[in-house]
Amino acid sequence: MKFLGIFILAVILSTVSGQTTSFKDKVEDLKRAFGAVLDDTSAEIAGLTAQLQEMKEERAELDRAHAWQALHMAAAAACRGSTASGGTGPWGNAVLAKENTRSCNQVCGATVFSRCDADISISGYTGQATSYTQRLGHFYNYGCGTPGNTHVLFDEVKAGKDDVFKDISTGNWFYRFCCCRRP
Repeated sequence: MKFLGIFILAVILSTVSGQTTSFKDKVEDLKRAFGAVLDDTSAEIAGLTAQLQEMKEERAELDRAHAWQALHMAAAAACRGSTASGGTGPWGNAVLAKENTRSCNQVCGATVFSRCDADISISGYTGQATSYTQRLGHFYNYGCGTPGNTHVLFDEVKAGKDDVFKDISTGNWFYRFCCCRRP
């Protein structure tokens, strides 16, 4: 009887031991599977994070390009309003960036749009107007014959790429442009 008890105990231990080994194997399989899912998920997250960063950079570049375009359109409007005739001739007129150390006669004269009609300087504040007495921007017309204010901050070509987002309160004053036409 003692032998039978030992035999039954040995069978039970063998079965439990086999199940324990089987459970350990299953746990290891689950760890490997979870590790693979975790690696795949981490790779996906890294890819999405990189994609979001790229989209943010593209958006910033597009915002920057639109800001410069808006400034150039404002300069074209200022040129249109600054010329007695509104611009004449059979060709489209030109707005050129004004180099801070040269006159617009010199800037225009170096191109096929060799006639200067005006030297304008414009600046605008960011944000929407909140009252009818709020100052939204500034302008000057220096005339074509002199360099006028030669401060380097007035020169768009020498400006930093994000300077278009600055206004008088954040470190930039005006940008200057030459209103040029073909003779």
